[in-house]
Amino acid sequence: MRKSTLLASLCLAAFLSFPSPAKERREIPKPLTWDLEQIYPDQAAWDSARQKVAARLLELPPFQGHLGEPGTLATAFAKMLEIRKELERVNAYAYFLADQDTRDSKHAEMRSQAQQLATDFEATTAYFRPELLALGQAKVRALLAGEPKLAVYLPYFEDILRSAPHTLGAVEEKLVAQAGDVQDSGQAVHSVFTDADLPYPEIQLANGQKVRLDAAGYTKYRADGDRRNRLKVFKAFWGRYNEFRRSLAAMLYAQVKGHLYDKSVHHYDSCLEAALFPNNVPPEVYRQLLRDVRANLPTLHRYLKLRRRLMGLQQLGYEDLYAPIIAGVDLKYSPEEAMKLTLEAAAPLGEDYVKTLSGAYRDRWVDFLPSTGKRSGAYSSGDVYDLHPYQLLNFNGNYEDVSTLAHESGHSMHSYLSNKNQPYGLNQYPIFVAEVASTCNENLLFHFMLDHTQDKKVKLSLLGSYLENMRGTLFRQALLAEFELKVHEMAEQNQPLTGDNLNALYLKLLRQYYGHDQGVCKVDDLYAVEWGYIPHFYYNFYVFQYATSQVASTSIAKAILAGQPGAREAYLKMLSSGSSDYPLDLLKKAGVDMTTSAPFSAAMAEMNHIMDEIEKISPP
Repeated sequence: MRKSTLLASLCLAAFLSFPSPAKERREIPKPLTWDLEQIYPDQAAWDSARQKVAARLLELPPFQGHLGEPGTLATAFAKMLEIRKELERVNAYAYFLADQDTRDSKHAEMRSQAQQLATDFEATTAYFRPELLALGQAKVRALLAGEPKLAVYLPYFEDILRSAPHTLGAVEEKLVAQAGDVQDSGQAVHSVFTDADLPYPEIQLANGQKVRLDAAGYTKYRADGDRRNRLKVFKAFWGRYNEFRRSLAAMLYAQVKGHLYDKSVHHYDSCLEAALFPNNVPPEVYRQLLRDVRANLPTLHRYLKLRRRLMGLQQLGYEDLYAPIIAGVDLKYSPEEAMKLTLEAAAPLGEDYVKTLSGAYRDRWVDFLPSTGKRSGAYSSGDVYDLHPYQLLNFNGNYEDVSTLAHESGHSMHSYLSNKNQPYGLNQYPIFVAEVASTCNENLLFHFMLDHTQDKKVKLSLLGSYLENMRGTLFRQALLAEFELKVHEMAEQNQPLTGDNLNALYLKLLRQYYGHDQGVCKVDDLYAVEWGYIPHFYYNFYVFQYATSQVASTSIAKAILAGQPGAREAYLKMLSSGSSDYPLDLLKKAGVDMTTSAPFSAAMAEMNHIMDEIEKISPP
C-alpha cells in the first residue's frame, strides 16, 4: 500500500523529470526549490528584521554586573535567547540566498551584514559566561535552584561551569568575539573562490560532448563509465586546482591561524582539544579512531581489490573509485523517485517520521537541482527554530544522489525533532551525533533497496555502493581527519603550510591508505592537491565525526532493522534530545559506546560480511 500512495502524496508528479546539466535558477521548476519566503516574504522584510535585531542588542549590556542579583539571571538569559533566535533566522535567510547564487553581490552583501551582526551579538554577550564563572559554582547553582524557569536549562549552565579553565574575563572574551570574522576569513575566501571565481576547466568527452568541470560537473563526470573520460576529468580538474595550490594553502593557513589563536587565548593544550572540548569529547576518541582505521586498512584494501576485479581492470587507479562498480547498471532517478525511495526506506523509523518527512518534501524544505553559481555539495540547516529545516542539494540523478537525499533528510529530521522537543537553547544537537542521523538513513536506504532487488547485477551494484559508502564515509573521512590533525600539529610547531608542503603530506596519506606502494590502488602525483577541494577543513575538526557517526549508525540501523526491542524508541529519543546531554552519553543511551573499539569492530565485520556476499554472487 505504501508504494502506491507515497509518490502521489508528494503532489509533484507534473514535474517528474530527470536532472540535466546546471541551468539558470529561473529555469528550475518551483516545487524543486526551497521556499525562503516562509522565513521572510522578501529582502526588505529581512532587512527590517536585521535592523530590529541590531537595535535589540542594546537591551543586553544593562544586565552586565547584575547577573548575581535575584531574578536578573532568568530575565537576562531569556532575552539573550530571544534575540539570538531571531539572529539565527536573519543569518539563515542571508546564507541561503547567497548559496543559491554565489555570483550575486547583493546576496553576498547580505551575508556579510548577517555575519557582522552575529559578531556584534557575540561581543555584546561576551560578559555572560565570565561573569557567571566569577560568581563561583556554589552561587550559580543557588541562583539556578531559585529560578524555576531555568530548571530545564541546567545542562546549559553546567556546561558553562565545566568551561571555567578555558574562559577569560569579560573584556578579554569580548575582544575574542570581535575577532570572530577575522578567524573565519579563510573559509569565506575559499567559499567565494571555489564557488564563484575559480576558472574551472572544460573538457571534451569521448562522445564529443563538451562539459564544464565545476564542482557539480566534476562530481557528475568523475563517475563516468568510460575510463578515458574519468582520466580526462581528473587530470583537468586537479590540474586546475594545482595551479592555485599556493592561494588555496594561504586560505587554509588563515583558517588554521584562527584555530591557533583560539587554542592559545583559551589555554588549551592543542587545537584538537580546543575543537573537541565544547562537545566534551576527549581527544583520545579522535586518536582511537585513527588507530582503528590504520589497523583495519587490510579491510579497505580487500574492498579495493574486489572493486578492481568487478570492474575488470588490470590496475585500479584513484580515478576509478567513483565509477560504477558493476558495468551496465546505470541507475537513474528523478527527484520525485528519490523522495519516494527515501520515504519508503525510512518506514522502520515509524509512521510519524515518514509523515513528517513526506510533508517536508511537499512543503519545499529542499532545494534540489544544480544551477549556475549555486553552492556545491549538500547540507541541511535547522537554524530557523520556529519554522523547519532547509536542505540544499545538487541532485544529478544517480544512486549516490538518492543516498545524499536520504542523508540530508536524516539531518533535517534530527533538527525537526530536536526543535520540536527541546526549548530553544537546548535544541542544537552536538556535532558528534549530527552525522549519526544522516548515515543511519543511508543505511536504511541501502537495506531497503537490497531487499527489493532481484536482479543479480543491480544487487552487486548496491552491495558495491554500500562498500563505497563505507570507504567514503569511514576510511576517506578518517584520512581527511588525519591530514587535518597533522596540519594543525605542523602549525603548532611553527612549520609553514605551503601548497607544496600540503600536497606532499596529503599525497603521502593517500598512498598509505590506498595501498599505492603495494599495488592496490595507484594514486597519481597530481591528486595531491585534493585537500584544496575539501570545504570541511574549514569547519574545525569536523570530518572525523563522519567516520565515528558511520560506525555508530551501523550498529543502530542493524538493531532497528532486526526489531531489537526498544531500539527505534531509544534512537528517536536521541534525535529528540538536542544538547540536553553530552554526545557520548546520548549515544550510550542509544546503545553505542564510542569510548571503545567495539562499534568499529562491528562495522568492520559488517563490511567484510558484505564482501562475502559479493563473492557468493560473483566468485573470484
